[in-house]
Amino acid sequence: MKCRQCKSEETKVLESRESKDGLTVRRRRECQNCGYRFTTFERSEELPVYVVKRNGAREPFDRQKLLRSMTVACQKRAVSAKELEGIADYVELTASQRDDREISSQVIGELVLDVLRHLDPVAYVRFASVYRAFSDPEDFVRELQRLAQNSRFNKTQDELENSDSVQ
Repeated sequence: MKCRQCKSEETKVLESRESKDGLTVRRRRECQNCGYRFTTFERSEELPVYVVKRNGAREPFDRQKLLRSMTVACQKRAVSAKELEGIADYVELTASQRDDREISSQVIGELVLDVLRHLDPVAYVRFASVYRAFSDPEDFVRELQRLAQNSRFNKTQDELENSDSVQ
């Protein structure tokens, strides 16, 4: 590792720490030539994951782009940044575990919608309106009806499970 100050290749590692997620190693280094101290981060190289868009175009998976779109949908809602990071982690992990290293934008959208449906129904509808390209008010009505139907079904299932456990 070259020193950023004098460009010497003679540096030594003073200490190493693994990050909380276990995917990165932080190293504190010192230049043997000039004494300058600096920090480096080491991460294993991953094969890139590509998103296949509706028009067939492929682009590298962009976690920040996903987070921005979810943040817009969750604006002024009770969804924390930590929860959004968790959804992004889930989507990224799902995408990286695919054998072909490609994931369609439709699959990403459905993964996000599945989590948002349970987390915050308003954020769910907001995200769905962009993801599914709502073009008129009837699209919103249909989505709200579908959400209400699923909500009623889930409540009925919960009631059945609770009544079984009481007996």
